[in-house]
Parts: sequence; structure tokens; C-alpha cells
Amino acid sequence: MTVERIQTGVRLEKRLVKVLKALAEHRDISLGDLIEGIVLHAFEGQTPFSPATLETIAQLKRIYGLELGAADSHRLVERTEKPGDEPS
Repeated sequence: MTVERIQTGVRLEKRLVKVLKALAEHRDISLGDLIEGIVLHAFEGQTPFSPATLETIAQLKRIYGLELGAADSHRLVERTEKPGDEPS
């Protein structure tokens, strides 16, 4: 199916992006293709990943220190200070 794609300025949690990029590389697809697949599955109430891929994701989360889960998704607060900065 032919589609029109656009660039976006999406900001995501740093470790989450690392896991997504690694998963896309593991599956030999682009990050955009991976995200599109996840969203299209979610829109239909389907899981986008097989049990084997979920195990790969669990390993990547451990490697990149990603401890966030679905319950955290609406409670994330962006850090306003950079690591090593003095609190104001």
C-alpha cells in the first residue's frame, strides 16, 4: 500500500528510544516502520510482538536500563536539570 510519510518532532524517553532502535535493528527495519507497526496493532487492540520478540525486548530493556512499564506511561515527568547541574 502506498502512503505519504512526514517528519515529526516527537520527544521520547532516552532509554525507550535506545530499546526501540535496537529492536528495529534486530528486526532489520527502520525505527519509523517499527513504530508504525506498533501503533497500527495497538489501534486494533492487538499485541504487536510475539513471545520471542517480547523476550528480546526484555533483554534490551535490561541492557539499556529501561525499567519503565505501561503503568508509568501517564506519570512521566521530564527532568528540567541536566545530570551534574546544581539545583536552582
